[in-house]
Amino acid sequence: MAEEKKRTRRANGESAIYLGKDERWHARVPMGYKDDGTPYRRHLTRPTRKELVDEVRRLEKQRDEGSARQPGKPWTVAKWLEHWVENIAKPVVSENTYDGYEVAVRVHLVPGIGRHRIDRLEPEHLESLYRRMQSAGSKAGTAHQAHRTARTALGEAVRRGHAAKNAAALAKPPRMEEDENEVEPYSVDEVQSLLLEVNKRRNSARWMLALALGLRQGETLGLRWSDVDLDNEYLKLRRNRLRPKYEHGCGEAAPCGRKAGYCPARVQARRETKNTKSRAGRRAVPLPGPLVVMLRSHREAQARERAAAGNLWTESEYVFTKPLGGPLSPNTDYHDWKRLLEDAGVRDGRLHDARHTAGTVLMLLGVPDRVIDQIMGWEPGGAARMRARYLHVTDPMLKEAARKISHAIWGAPENLAVDKDQDNEA
Repeated sequence: MAEEKKRTRRANGESAIYLGKDERWHARVPMGYKDDGTPYRRHLTRPTRKELVDEVRRLEKQRDEGSARQPGKPWTVAKWLEHWVENIAKPVVSENTYDGYEVAVRVHLVPGIGRHRIDRLEPEHLESLYRRMQSAGSKAGTAHQAHRTARTALGEAVRRGHAAKNAAALAKPPRMEEDENEVEPYSVDEVQSLLLEVNKRRNSARWMLALALGLRQGETLGLRWSDVDLDNEYLKLRRNRLRPKYEHGCGEAAPCGRKAGYCPARVQARRETKNTKSRAGRRAVPLPGPLVVMLRSHREAQARERAAAGNLWTESEYVFTKPLGGPLSPNTDYHDWKRLLEDAGVRDGRLHDARHTAGTVLMLLGVPDRVIDQIMGWEPGGAARMRARYLHVTDPMLKEAARKISHAIWGAPENLAVDKDQDNEA
């Protein structure tokens, strides 16, 4: 016993294990350093040496892997999520991504699981939250957005040593119904009906860029004339138009009492455009001849609008503008799309369905995958996954496949007719 009590000089970073006066085994495990630079050690105690050694080894492994809890008061889920979304995520993600994170944190995650300690959060806590969200009327997609946000935020907490595990990575989000995100691309007949109606409207080329080339809404509304080369029949996509976000400009002395977006003195709180987020998104897209004609006509019409507006015109260099110049609002653009569908007598659909339509038409025309990827702006590493999501097998494609199978197995159609006549004679 005397030998066991005896302490020897240890190497730097080595845990100290000793028998205390209380006849229990104690250990001091070096875990790193506090915020002020002083060493931080965890104190453990167990009734037997073997139990203590096992616990010391487990804690040392967590320390070496970076998964051990760090010194200081443990974070609650609410405090961590609010800190993460404003100070960690906001400076490095796009405005739209931040908006999605912020809503998920403020509306769902903080009220639902915010009181838990982050190092004691369990997957079952999150799964219970998802069930409550759906019982309250949220769609499975909304619960998935909250789940993705929690997984990202808690993953950062694990990397920084505030929690030993990512509870959201272990939790099971609700099952997405197969038809919830099902997309049926517009047929060629429907596209032609839209084309007839588009030709009667202002900014007609805007809709054909979506239906023929699959340009995203932000890419189209962010397009400037310097990006368009009508002589060589192509355009360059470099930036996306962002949804406007406003702050009050009326001041505390004379508050207007309205939401920020309706404040008479509202101030734009977000930049108009941002560069595309990937190298594949920055791309050159070929323009079909009819679209070149439409864009030339559109440029002439815009010049006439500018001249008629005079000093009221807001110069912006955007290809598609409001009647008095200035960039189009994505919200206004969305409602214009809905009116276009109604006036053309075409079934209702999302604006993004036009992108699915364009990708499917390119496949139907036999355009090589690599060219489709270039036009659609898909990264090489994920292009196959995106093709599976966006390119839809249509009825004409199925019928053509059936015709080829028939020809390969039963022979040419005329042979089928001869065989049928012979069967009738027999």
